[in-house]
Amino acid sequence: MKSFSNKQNLLFNFMDLKQGKYRLLYFAMCGFLILMALICIIPVLWVSLSGFKTIEEMYAVPPKLLPSSFDFSMIPRLWKKVKFGSSFLYSAILIAGCVAMDVTFNGIAGFVLSKVKPIGSAFLNTVIFWIMMMPSMGIVTGYMNMIDFTPLHLNLTGTFWPMWLGAGVNVFHIFLMRNMFNSIPDAYYEAAKIDGCTNLGAFFRIFIPLGKPTIMVVVITTVMGAWGNYMGPLLYLNGTDMIPVALKLFKMSSLGLMKNEEFMILTIAILVPVALFAIFSRQIMGGSDSSGVKG
Repeated sequence: MKSFSNKQNLLFNFMDLKQGKYRLLYFAMCGFLILMALICIIPVLWVSLSGFKTIEEMYAVPPKLLPSSFDFSMIPRLWKKVKFGSSFLYSAILIAGCVAMDVTFNGIAGFVLSKVKPIGSAFLNTVIFWIMMMPSMGIVTGYMNMIDFTPLHLNLTGTFWPMWLGAGVNVFHIFLMRNMFNSIPDAYYEAAKIDGCTNLGAFFRIFIPLGKPTIMVVVITTVMGAWGNYMGPLLYLNGTDMIPVALKLFKMSSLGLMKNEEFMILTIAILVPVALFAIFSRQIMGGSDSSGVKG
């Protein structure tokens, strides 16, 4: 059982909850949070259950929440019909490249700004901060750059490289990494330099393991972003056979599926982010707590 002193950091401590007004406010907040959770969960639950319903049950009046039966045999049939396996493979390739580029390049940028601190690093910090505050306006210019990727003059459309390169320049993740590296004592970096370790060696061998909680947050958010990335594949992969899951869902209307089949495909697509959060929830929450933005 937690001690009384540990409860002082909470919004309401143990003694406050003995007073009626605080108890009422506490239960009102709990009720509000439960309501918000239901608003988020009920649509997902409705879509998942609708995938098992027949067409008659879907359009029944009054509507039914539960289907008459749960027929799981339609899942492999739909998987083959929609060719979802290839879409999962292309999504996995997209995610792997985005994670590698994000952690490596944004991590190096944060490490340089935090520990190496070259000439002009303070100015770079300011520029990156203002870029983070600006709305995203680079879709058209980014697309033009990928058509004629300078200085090599390559057309990168039809490949995963535009999405991978975009993941390697995430100003929010740069700030997140920088703040995480700021929380690690400079003595580790100085000791590594004394032992003859290069900056890249110190980054990969010392600071990456020490920053595991924050890096886990970066990895999970990158995975979720790449999994649900619709605009990138639509711009750069449309017209090719490399169709990730998000773009496949957009094209479902052209596959001649029934409404319950579409809901089942959506349920399968939802399972991946839900499973990721269920498996790595402790790392996500722990990393979020340890990587708060500091002044």
